[in-house]
Amino acid sequence: MCGRFTLRTPLKLLAEYFDAEASDQVQLDLFGPRYNIAPTQQVLIVREALDRGRELTAVRWGLVPSWSKAPTKGPPLINARSETVTEKPSFRSAIKRRRCLLLADGFYEWQANEAGQSSVKQPFFIHYPDDRPFAFAAIWERWKSSSTAAADIESCALVNTAAEGWMTDIHHRMPIILDPADHAFWLDSQLDDPQQLKRLFAPRDYPELEARPVSTHVNRVKNDDRRCVASEPRLFD
Repeated sequence: MCGRFTLRTPLKLLAEYFDAEASDQVQLDLFGPRYNIAPTQQVLIVREALDRGRELTAVRWGLVPSWSKAPTKGPPLINARSETVTEKPSFRSAIKRRRCLLLADGFYEWQANEAGQSSVKQPFFIHYPDDRPFAFAAIWERWKSSSTAAADIESCALVNTAAEGWMTDIHHRMPIILDPADHAFWLDSQLDDPQQLKRLFAPRDYPELEARPVSTHVNRVKNDDRRCVASEPRLFD
C-alpha cells in the first residue's frame, strides 16, 4: 500500500537520471519540490514514446480504466496488487501494454498502534539516505471522453506487493521499487506476457532504505512542505 509520496528532485535531474525527454506538457514551474503527493494529483511518470525513446510526462494518480463511463466516481485506483494485476479488468490491459515508471524519492506508510491505546497511526517517511530518486513499478491508461466538451484523462496506478523484512513492522504491503537495471525490462512494449514480469513482483527486503518517524502533519493533504519529512519523536512505543 502507498497513499502518499514525495518528489523533491529537480525535473532536469530526473530527466537525466531516467534517460527521458520531458514532454511539452511538463513545465518546470509546475513541478517544484513536492513533500506530500496525494491521490488524484498530477504525478510524473516515464514511459516509452512511439517516436522518441523514453518520455517524461505528467498524469493523474488514480487509474481510470479506458472503459469507465464515469471516471470521477468511486475511490481512485491508486494501487494495483501484484497478485491480481494481471487478472483484474481495470488493470489487465495496462499491465500488458502500458507500463511506466512512477517517479519518487520517498514515500509514507502508517503504522497502527498495536497496543490499541489510540486510533492515531504513526507515519513513517521511507527513503534512501542520500534521497536519490527511484521508480515505482506502475501502469498507465488513457480514458477518452465521448464528449467534445470533456478532456481525455491519462492516469496511473502503482503496483504493490507483500512487505518483507523490516518493512513488516510498519505495514504489510509496500510499493514495488524497481532496480535501475530493470527499468528497460519493465518499459519494454514488446514484452506483452505479464507472466514474464512476475519475478519483479516477489516480496523483497530493501536494506538500503531507511524509515524515520514523522509527525501527523503529513496526514493533511494541504500540508506540502518540509515539515512533512522532518524527524519527530514516535507517537507511541
